[in-house]
Amino acid sequence: MSDAAQPTAAEVRAAAEAVKTALDRHLAAVERRSGEDDPAVSEAFNQLAAAAEAYDELLYDRYDEVTPFEIPSADEALPPYAGPEEPNAISVLIRRDYTVAEPQRLLAQAQRVEAAEYDAVDEDDAAGTVPGALGVLFGEFEPDEIASRHKEFGLEEGDSTLWVTAAEEPPEAGEWLETPFEHIDPQQVVCRFDVSAVFDDEVSDEEDDIDFVDEDEDEDEEEEDGDGELEPINAEK
Repeated sequence: MSDAAQPTAAEVRAAAEAVKTALDRHLAAVERRSGEDDPAVSEAFNQLAAAAEAYDELLYDRYDEVTPFEIPSADEALPPYAGPEEPNAISVLIRRDYTVAEPQRLLAQAQRVEAAEYDAVDEDDAAGTVPGALGVLFGEFEPDEIASRHKEFGLEEGDSTLWVTAAEEPPEAGEWLETPFEHIDPQQVVCRFDVSAVFDDEVSDEEDDIDFVDEDEDEDEEEEDGDGELEPINAEK
C-alpha cells in the first residue's frame, strides 16, 4: 500500500474506540439476554466482530502490526439447524486433503496393484504417473483404508472435514452426481467434524503453559513398589 493510501493515526484511533464501544454493547446485550438464541446478542456479536476486523486492518496498514484476535468469518460458522426433526434421509459429505510427500512410494504401490491384477506392469500404464497412480489406488482401496494407511502410499495428511446433512426424502438416483457438493443448505447440517493441524498447535500451546510438579515434590507423594513402578503412598495394599 502506498503512503498516500495509508490510514491516518486518527483513523486507527477512531477504529480502536469503535471496538471499545462495540465491546460495551456486546457485554450489555449478554447481560440482558432473554434466551440462548437472543437476536440482540447475535447482532452485538456481529457488530463487535466487524469493528475488530476493521481495526485490525487499519492497524496493519498504518503500523504493520496485528491484534491477537481471530475473527471467525461467516463461512466458518454454521447457522442453527433448521432441518426436519426426524430426517428420513441423510447425506455424508467428506473432504480429506493430502500432500504427495513421496511420489516414488505412491508409484510403487500403484504398480504393485497393477502387477497383481495384470501379472505385468507396462511403463506406459496409468500407474507410471502420479495422477494415474492416484486413480489406481483410489479405485482399488476404500477412502477410509487409504486414510488409515496413507503413509504406505506416500501421502501426508492435511485438513479433513465431515458434514452430515438431513433431508425429508432421499434424492432421486443420479440426481446430484454431476455436482455432488453444490446446493448444500447450511441449515440442514446436523453435525460437523473437523480435523486440522491448527487444533494440534493450539493443544501444544496449552501444554507449554502447564506448570509441572517439581521432581522433589513428586517423590514425596509417591514411592516405588517392588516391581520398580511408582504408586501413590496412600494406595491400598
